Amino acid sequence: MKHIFLYIYLFVLYWALVAFLDRRGWLERYNITAWGPVLMVRTTRGQGFLDLIGRAKSFWRAFASIGVPVMFIGMLSMLAIVVLADYVLLTQLQSGTIPAPGKFNEPRNIFLIPGLSEFIPLTWGLLALAVTLIVHEFSHAVLCKVEGVRVKSMGVLLAPIPIGGFAEPDEEQLLDKSGTGGEEVASKPERMRILSAGVMSNFVTALIAFTIFFAALGAIAPSERVMITNVEDGTPADAAGLGSGMAITHVNGARIESAAEFILKTSGVDPDSDITLRVMSNGGARNISMPAERSDGEKESGLVIDSVVSDSAAESAGLSDNTVLKRIDGERIRSFSDFSSFMETTHAGQPVRVEVFNKTSNRTQVFNITLGTHPEGSEKGFLGISAPIIFKGAAISEFPAKEYLNALQNIPPKLRGIEGWFIIFTLPIMGLGGEGFPSNDVLINFYEPIGTVEPFGNAIFWIISATLWIAWINFYVGLFNCLPAVPLDGGHVFKDTLGSIFNLIMKDEARSEKISRKIVTLFALAIFSSFFLMITLPYIVKWF
Repeated sequence: MKHIFLYIYLFVLYWALVAFLDRRGWLERYNITAWGPVLMVRTTRGQGFLDLIGRAKSFWRAFASIGVPVMFIGMLSMLAIVVLADYVLLTQLQSGTIPAPGKFNEPRNIFLIPGLSEFIPLTWGLLALAVTLIVHEFSHAVLCKVEGVRVKSMGVLLAPIPIGGFAEPDEEQLLDKSGTGGEEVASKPERMRILSAGVMSNFVTALIAFTIFFAALGAIAPSERVMITNVEDGTPADAAGLGSGMAITHVNGARIESAAEFILKTSGVDPDSDITLRVMSNGGARNISMPAERSDGEKESGLVIDSVVSDSAAESAGLSDNTVLKRIDGERIRSFSDFSSFMETTHAGQPVRVEVFNKTSNRTQVFNITLGTHPEGSEKGFLGISAPIIFKGAAISEFPAKEYLNALQNIPPKLRGIEGWFIIFTLPIMGLGGEGFPSNDVLINFYEPIGTVEPFGNAIFWIISATLWIAWINFYVGLFNCLPAVPLDGGHVFKDTLGSIFNLIMKDEARSEKISRKIVTLFALAIFSSFFLMITLPYIVKWF
């Protein structure tokens, strides 16, 4: 909440500065227009370069012509997504099951603004956004040159970070705003090619970047598994310098490959001695030492069951999450270390007596359970519960590096069906399990370059992060621009298409244009109203 107020304060200061400079005429002096807090920074440079690139007219016309049907495919896809989202929203509203406001529908996360959205990293997000804006607007400008439409200027929109780019064509030539219908006005096919060029360029850029991304995934291999997922402020782990995303590779010089090994190595240390952890942070290894004695946070009265594994002995017996495991066969369980040590002495098929405390009913329950076979092939028994591992205030878990990499590498074959495209559409936000895509630091800590790229070190991880975000934001922006809503490119193409169809039927161009304009306006109102309700309805329901 403090960060939100800070952002608002800084934005208000920025807006005040923009207003001051605009009143003094300093912005106009440098060909900058202020629309509230948004700056439209123009330049007339680059016209010669556009003329040079635009000489390949046959190529660019063919490129943009392919973009027209591609845009209609994207248009239908986005309309289907909007209609489906509206259906789900209305169904949830009728049944009273609209989810509470959360990070997935928080306003700052809806818009793809690096640094504002918590899902998009600032550095990679800005790089990807810059590439997206450049290829989109540059393509519009080149097609304007090809089709004989004058480009008055090009530029970027700032508020205060880049939020858009533009090529400013002569609108009287492009959209016939003069109403003359003279020879200088672009025809509908020419206008549709100009408008579809930006979307087509975004999709091609996304395809190239995704190809590099998946190729780069084949050049890395898992190296570590034990991960620090969270560190509470003011705890011994925080004071010692442990941080989220670090990989733990050794305990007192002994190599560890799993969270279970971490528990065994740390629980067997003399309380009067120190524990030295070797961690990977930002690709570098270092040692961190701290006293071995238990902290107050580890002297708990039981082990909180975070979740119960499906089809396990625990689920069959009726154990539920958010209960507290107290004893197994009479042995006191105070921590995950106690639980892990006990399970090391068991075997599959062994009957055990499990005592848990149910916090909901405020009573103790006893279950007689026969342990199952361990899913990893171990001879020890398997109860089937998941519980957080807390060490000195740090939450320890296993990052499934090998499984995660295999899942990413298996995405391309799935693109033959809807599942693959859904994964691509949600990958940076949802990841493969709702956790989002790993940060570049996590990639460096848990993977290593192999083969021919090994000499280049961490550069391969920079390529993976950069190409993912470039691909995804280009793909997302391209799809969004396909929507049949003015002022988006898809809205203008949709309007021209409707106008042509109505004119074939009614033989009245003026009337056809008027009807198509009204229809596209209704589509725009419906679509943007849908987006508004998706964002605001969870908050409205919560308040009332």
